[in-house]
Amino acid sequence: MSHAVRVFQVDAFTHTRFAGNPAGVVLEADGLEDAQMLAIARELNNADTAFVFKPTALDHDIRVRFFTPRTEAAFVGHATLAVHEVLSTHSPRAVCRQAGQSGIVEVTRLEQGRGFSIRQSPPPLGRELGHAEILQVLAALGLVESALDPLCPPRIAGAASTRLLLGLKAGTSLAGLTPNLTALASLSPVIGCAGYFLFSRSPTLPECQLESRMFCPALGIPEDPVSGNAHGMLGLYLWSLGLLEVRDGQAQFSGAQGHHLGRPGRVGIALDVDAGGQCTAVHIRGQAVRIFETQIAL
Repeated sequence: MSHAVRVFQVDAFTHTRFAGNPAGVVLEADGLEDAQMLAIARELNNADTAFVFKPTALDHDIRVRFFTPRTEAAFVGHATLAVHEVLSTHSPRAVCRQAGQSGIVEVTRLEQGRGFSIRQSPPPLGRELGHAEILQVLAALGLVESALDPLCPPRIAGAASTRLLLGLKAGTSLAGLTPNLTALASLSPVIGCAGYFLFSRSPTLPECQLESRMFCPALGIPEDPVSGNAHGMLGLYLWSLGLLEVRDGQAQFSGAQGHHLGRPGRVGIALDVDAGGQCTAVHIRGQAVRIFETQIAL
C-alpha cells in the first residue's frame, strides 16, 4: 500500500531564508527502506537529508538517520538543527534526546528565538600531519606553506566523519582558494580524512572570531556551506592548543562560513571545561528557518 511522507526544506545556521546550509527533513520515516531514503535524499539533492523515527528505548525521544545523495552519514549538525526547527511547532520539549549512529545528543531550544544548542561528547583529536603530507594538501588547495597559521599544526579530528583542520594566517586567503577537488578526493583515503576544514583566526567579517571554508569532494560535496560538526571539532582543537580563553567553566567563539558561496551562516561553539581542566562537552549553537513543506507519495 502506498503512503506519503512529509518533507521539509530548512536553511540552517542562519535566520535568513536562502542563506546558511540547506537540509531536508522527513518526518514519520518509520517503515521507509534504506533505498527509499537514499532516493529521497538524491531527489532533494541537499548535502544531507534527515529522517526522523520514533524512539526504540527510554533513553531517547527521537531517532534520526542522515543521508547524503550518495550514502548514509553518522551525524550531521546542520541537519539536526533543521530537524528541531521543524519539530519546534509540534513538540513542547525544551530538551530533546536524539539518538543516531554516533550515539545520543541533547538538543536544547534556546530562549527568545535564538535557535538551538546541540550538546555532544568531545570529538576525538587524531594525528598531526607529516610535512610531506602537508605539502600535498597545500598543492591540491593552491596554497603555499607560508600561508599556514604557525600556532595551528594541521591535524585530523573526528571519528565516524573525519576532517583535516588547517589553519591559515589570514582570512583573506580563504577568498582566493582554487582547490583541485579531484586531487583532494584522491588524498582523502591516503591521509585519512573525509574533508578539509580551512579556517582563520583573523576573519574578514565583524562579530565573529573565526572564518572558514570546507571541502568534502570524497563525500560528493565540493564545498559545504556551513558545518556545525567541523566547528565543534575545531573548538576542541583550539582549546587543546590553549588558543581559547576559559571563563566561568566555558570557552566560546563564533564562526562565520558560507559567505564565499553566497550562503552566509554563523555557528556558535561553547566548550564545558571542568575544574580539573578537562573538556566534558561541546555545544553547537545556531538558528534555522523553514523554506517549504511538501509531501512525497511512495
